[in-house]
Amino acid sequence: MQRQFEDLVLGSIELFCLAAEVESFTLAANAAGVTPAAVSRAVARLEERLGARLFVRTTRQIRLTDLGKRYFEQCRQALTQLSEAEREATGQQTTPAGLLRISMPTPYGHYRVLPILSDFRSRFPEVQVATHLSNRNIDFAEEGYDLAIRGRAPRDSGLIARKLEDAEIVVVAAPAYLRQAGKLETPDDLAHHDCIQFELPSTGRNLPWTFKRDGESVELVTNGGYGSSGDALAGVTLARYGAGVFQTYRFIVEKDIVDGTLKVVLPAYGGCSRPFYLLYPHGRHLSSRVRCFVDFLMLKLEA
Repeated sequence: MQRQFEDLVLGSIELFCLAAEVESFTLAANAAGVTPAAVSRAVARLEERLGARLFVRTTRQIRLTDLGKRYFEQCRQALTQLSEAEREATGQQTTPAGLLRISMPTPYGHYRVLPILSDFRSRFPEVQVATHLSNRNIDFAEEGYDLAIRGRAPRDSGLIARKLEDAEIVVVAAPAYLRQAGKLETPDDLAHHDCIQFELPSTGRNLPWTFKRDGESVELVTNGGYGSSGDALAGVTLARYGAGVFQTYRFIVEKDIVDGTLKVVLPAYGGCSRPFYLLYPHGRHLSSRVRCFVDFLMLKLEA
């Protein structure tokens, strides 16, 4: 195997990842026991090697470019694997154990995470998993959670966000409703239909529906006689029993679509999605149980 990386390059990658994690050359230098100039030179070497900018620098802060974000995620995973390989080779590998606490939205928990937890625990039987299913934003410091999954990137710069997937959304209705309902050929026709509403806990407002028109995503405010808050699965249940039309994630209603309980409507205006992110505090040392769960979840669900 031909050698691709010199020691200097690997050291530069480590300093780059450290600077990306703490968002500061100075803090990275303090943590590594080198000078800020050394960190800056290491990043410059990588940028020259790659032929691209990794950071946008201002007098007060640094932030990763889009390419820098992708490079950081891949480098961090590679360094983690190297570290694990070294610990295993030297007999220092510790078995992940203890309680792992994770908060996630109700639908995502039921349809994405809970079904694969038995697989995770079969691999790491000494890790106990406590799940919190709610759309409420938790406080990591005060409530003691290790991880959270949310449907949007955090505004809090103290949290690291790793995208799990872009989940497709569809509009569905029961055949019984569609038989007695009026024309439903374009999103504008929804003005004459019972559109089941879901109230966003963060704003107290009903979630707009999203469609594709001429290749662009557009939002539409809908109305209807049914609404729910706290648990989006209530809207799916209402739709199953003919209460109206509902927009939701395809992964929730896939089985209903296959068996005919629900039908996809307005497919010509579909193709939109919403992201889900795995969140954890910036700069916190991840225990082996948290690290192995992060790696497991990213492997299973990463976009």
